[in-house]
Amino acid sequence: MIASEEQARAHVAARCDPAAMARIERFIEALREENARQNLVARPTLETVWQRHIADSAQLLDHVPRETGPWLDLGSGAGLPGLVIAAMRPDWPVVLVESRRKRIEWLERMVAHLDLPRCRVEGARLEQVQTFAAGVISARAFAPLARILSLSSRFSTADTLWLLPKGQSAAQELQDLPKRQSALFHVEQSQTDPRSGIIVGRLAGKAGS
Repeated sequence: MIASEEQARAHVAARCDPAAMARIERFIEALREENARQNLVARPTLETVWQRHIADSAQLLDHVPRETGPWLDLGSGAGLPGLVIAAMRPDWPVVLVESRRKRIEWLERMVAHLDLPRCRVEGARLEQVQTFAAGVISARAFAPLARILSLSSRFSTADTLWLLPKGQSAAQELQDLPKRQSALFHVEQSQTDPRSGIIVGRLAGKAGS
């Protein structure tokens, strides 16, 4: 379990190269500045930003093969986890979906600031985003699990990996799904919070269906 900022930083550093760590440092600096203008994250969490936001995002990589298809991040907001993933894996295509204007502008600035040409921002509601086959679908504080699956199953193939940090509600939200769906997923313990879980699984289907 990651229990300190030092451990969180080491966790991230072990999963990327020095150039990626430099990008993360620039992201944190910009996040602190922007958070004074708009509430991207809860202000107290900036005191433990590596643990609460960066390592919390980076831990998703432990579930993903080294090579994967496009990463679709729903309701990216401050850029968590999608922008962190893009900064750590700049060769991967990452799509950040966000509908709030100020958050869209922030994400677009960060993609340029961190020099992430394979990361793009879809500034629209998810329902308006053109369907494509995603390799990974992630969402942090986006919507209840059943709603996430309903909205985004058209991006999923039988090979798509779903990674959904759900905090303390993970087990209950999974239990509330119909059995035919819940059997496809399981809860992994978060490495940054002993009370939190990550819903992991694959939803059989075909993109666009």
